[in-house]
Amino acid sequence: MSTKNKLSPKSDRTPPTKTIGLIVNPVAGMGGAVGLKGTDGEAIVKQARSLGATPVAPARAEAFLSELNPAKSNVRLLVGAGSMGEYEAKSCGFTYNVLGARKKETSAEDTVAIAKKIVDAGVALLVFCGGDGTARDVQATVDMVVPVLGVPTGVKMHSAVFAVNPRAAARVVVRFLREELPLREAEVMDVDEKAFREGRLSAELYGYVLTPYEPHLIQANKLASPMTESELRNQAAIAVHIIEDMKPDIIYIIGPGTTTRAIAGVLDAKKTLLGVDLFLNKKILASDVNETQILESISGKAAQIIVTPIGGQGFIFGRGNQQISAKVIRQVGIDNIVVAATASKLRRLKSLRVDTGDPDLDDAFRKREIKVVADYKIEHKMQVE
Repeated sequence: MSTKNKLSPKSDRTPPTKTIGLIVNPVAGMGGAVGLKGTDGEAIVKQARSLGATPVAPARAEAFLSELNPAKSNVRLLVGAGSMGEYEAKSCGFTYNVLGARKKETSAEDTVAIAKKIVDAGVALLVFCGGDGTARDVQATVDMVVPVLGVPTGVKMHSAVFAVNPRAAARVVVRFLREELPLREAEVMDVDEKAFREGRLSAELYGYVLTPYEPHLIQANKLASPMTESELRNQAAIAVHIIEDMKPDIIYIIGPGTTTRAIAGVLDAKKTLLGVDLFLNKKILASDVNETQILESISGKAAQIIVTPIGGQGFIFGRGNQQISAKVIRQVGIDNIVVAATASKLRRLKSLRVDTGDPDLDDAFRKREIKVVADYKIEHKMQVE
């Protein structure tokens, strides 16, 4: 279902100033690089910090606002206090008003309280920086009253409310404020993090929000691959092809997913479904590794990365595999990346996507094609969008 805005006739007059709500979840995404698969809950945030995790959301919020900079004379922000948006708005030179009080530690309750104040203020759009957990908190408060857009900064991003990256989010905001984009109902999904860490993917639909509709800049919701006999055979054929191509003394960094898990299955090894594992000489070297462990393992050694795209979205990096960080990718090299994707998954993808958090690296991906193994002895080249 789609609700179209009334388009205004084009003119040279200066557009009126519009108010946008901005909420930053300062701990969103911290669990990704350290392999925790999320940061829902105080205990997990504490564990992420103990493993050396650093904040992700503030930099990505600033990347969004920096890209929005040309329009800032026509934008006023209502922001969460302190680390929930105020610091980023100030750093980027926007006009803003603060909601709530600064806190050293923030929570989901703070997100809900600020979202309610933003809705009551009657803003044109609410932008949040976080993952699926933050999207749930916003949806529970906003419902269908105010349009919502997510800047992806979390680990889990299955919902259809997120822009493909912070720069794309800014472009969507500009076009929406110019009344060039319609609204659509977007699904807000989330997974059970405890089950996720145990290797079980349990996703649930929590509701809908209205989101500006631009299919090239807004991601679709994640689609699960059908576990049919033909799909399983296709996965096995891909696995055999990749294994036959494996070379001695090269470390293979194998990302999460059922397609990549099939590689381990053919090798009679146990791979984590939702984690990143290392293989050497066709044997498992380390399971469920984080960014630091990967970098230490491949230091001074030849390595390759094998990943599978997110179904329906096409992301090969930046969604659920943040352990394979920009640092890891740069050390391995883009030319040493192989994508594994079944025929059914490829039929639903026009291109691949990346959101590594490093804009220069993302641009480097877009200048070349990536090898995709689609079956035994069948390879394609695909563009990165």
